[in-house]
Amino acid sequence: MTIDMSQFYQVFFDEADELLAEMEKLLLALDVSAPDSEDLNAIFRAAHSIKGGAATFAFNDITEVTHMLESLLDRIRKGEMALTPDHVDAFLIAKDVLTMQMDGHHHGSSVDQEAVENVCERLKALSQGLVSSAPVAAPAAAPEAAPASSAEPVKDADGNYSFRIELPEVPQRDVEALATELGLLGTITQEVLADKRVAFILATSEGLDNIIAICSFVLDPDDLKISNGAAPAASAAPEVAADPGYGIFEPEQFAHVGQAAAEGEPKNLGRRATDVPNAEVKNPGRRASDKEGGGQESSSIRVGVEKVDQLINLVGELVITQAMIEQRIAALDPIQHERLLNSASQLARNTRDLQEAVMSIRMMPMDYVFSRFPRMVRDLAGKLGKSVEFITRGAATELDKGLIERIVDPLTHLVRNSVDHGIEMPATRVANGKSEMGRLTLSAAHQGGNIVIEVTDDGGGLSRERILNKAKQQGLPVSDSMPDSEVWMLIFAPGFSTAEVVTDVSGRGVGMDVVKRNITAMGGTVDIRSASGIGTTIAISLPLTLAILDGMSIKVGEEVYILPLGYVIESLQPAAADVKEIAGQGQVVKIREEYLPLIPLYQIFAIEPAFTDPSLGIVVILEADGKKAALLVDSLVGQQQVVVKNLESNFRKVAGISGATILGDGGVSLILDVSALMRSSRQLNADAAVF
Repeated sequence: MTIDMSQFYQVFFDEADELLAEMEKLLLALDVSAPDSEDLNAIFRAAHSIKGGAATFAFNDITEVTHMLESLLDRIRKGEMALTPDHVDAFLIAKDVLTMQMDGHHHGSSVDQEAVENVCERLKALSQGLVSSAPVAAPAAAPEAAPASSAEPVKDADGNYSFRIELPEVPQRDVEALATELGLLGTITQEVLADKRVAFILATSEGLDNIIAICSFVLDPDDLKISNGAAPAASAAPEVAADPGYGIFEPEQFAHVGQAAAEGEPKNLGRRATDVPNAEVKNPGRRASDKEGGGQESSSIRVGVEKVDQLINLVGELVITQAMIEQRIAALDPIQHERLLNSASQLARNTRDLQEAVMSIRMMPMDYVFSRFPRMVRDLAGKLGKSVEFITRGAATELDKGLIERIVDPLTHLVRNSVDHGIEMPATRVANGKSEMGRLTLSAAHQGGNIVIEVTDDGGGLSRERILNKAKQQGLPVSDSMPDSEVWMLIFAPGFSTAEVVTDVSGRGVGMDVVKRNITAMGGTVDIRSASGIGTTIAISLPLTLAILDGMSIKVGEEVYILPLGYVIESLQPAAADVKEIAGQGQVVKIREEYLPLIPLYQIFAIEPAFTDPSLGIVVILEADGKKAALLVDSLVGQQQVVVKNLESNFRKVAGISGATILGDGGVSLILDVSALMRSSRQLNADAAVF
């Protein structure tokens, strides 16, 4: 199946624009004599991110400039070269060149190739410690008006432009309507061509865009021929458009204006033809929106994200209010208050339907992210001489739009690293008894209200020895007795890389620390599982910042907590004989011939429980990250839908807690972070399998 990558271009251009703007801001604020290392790292990361995105879409010209830019930045940030004003000037010019190249790919505008070559030579010379002899000028901006050009409108002594507008064959009523409408913009004269078509000569202070936008309400702008009206119309023959004296404007010069006119009302146009009194504009020929099914109304509207967030918050409050109403009426006599209870039930159904509909507004399928990687994996594998099979799972899993946009960059780094460092060369794989083709899997799934995205390769796995040696060289606090799980996490240290050769794919140590930084900023966690000769899995777990989920209310002492139902397998009261004590490891409980570690919730949160004996309380069997555990609680309160509120933004981060909610009685209940609870339990940490 062929994937149309153009659907993802806009995301790249939007992100690149933001990165370039941030880069310029940081460059202008740099203290050349004592630059801030974090600012230098941020500029470097911006260039690296743009390069990665450009390579994904095969924008090789942008990739070339950013690669040279980051090479020079890399030497400066590592202290191998002192920053000078000449560097800053070159970086700012490079930023301008990149902006120009972006516009070229995005809008089809011209690119000054001489400026591109000059900045590349300058960056290369500076990187080698040389001084470029040729001065580098910023790319020339497109001229706003060039009266001397035959293809540009010319102003007369009164400051008016003169346009010659040739119409296609249209009904007379359309000619009259256009004449009336264009007459509102200035002075208009009309001539009849040899083939009976009509041409207008318009003297106006308005620009070309407004002329085209006016005409688009009556006919298709692609059918227009607009030229300078300043030149004399020596002949009324149909070939008049070919006369160079008229300076024909090419359709691509104003195609975007016709599109804008079809989508909405242009600016500064005065009245439209349909607003002119007595103007007969019935069925006025074709309009731009009538082409190829364009006459249908748009099936979507653009709404600001802040409005959607406000709507989601209001629905969350509505769910809480509805839960309060249900709790208040629960004590009423069902016979005496039958109509009230029926109305409350209907309100509950409508509230649930409403919240599901509203929550879906911001949801997008994970395929939006996954679909951009097959081409990238293919190109990288070809460049590196490797054979890689790319597999995706859970592409239909829907995620919040904001989350999808922010996860793209970390996933790009992880996928590129897996192809470059994880999967071995074909000969090496065959020698190790593997198939020549490596396998890279990208998967997404919901786990108990969390979103877990995994990047898995069947390569050689991480090298514990190489990672420890590199960490020691960089002065990191490590020891040979560190568990594997801690050793793997060292690769997220800033600037950490075990690559022996720096390439344009990876090896600068920029990727993994960016991954960790971005995911931490989203309130998420990263986990690595690796086994020598088998492969590596990097799992990203992102907690929900705001959601409405189904939860189980549990009670410990006087406290009520919420367990996300997605983690719950079952609940039971164990027999005393099924609870065993393991010296130094705590308790385990036997559930159908399987021993599970017991997590006493009262110990974790230092609560006085009603029961300390598991046989008197209730254990809830939980499963997360492929592991099971039994959570000891006093009692089960019930099941209900709760609104998740971010606790960290309103209070502070609490270990073992992913959020909070407001109960029907108005009280606040904490939502348990099951994965964190299971990771912190001693039973699961002792000798746990890592892959």
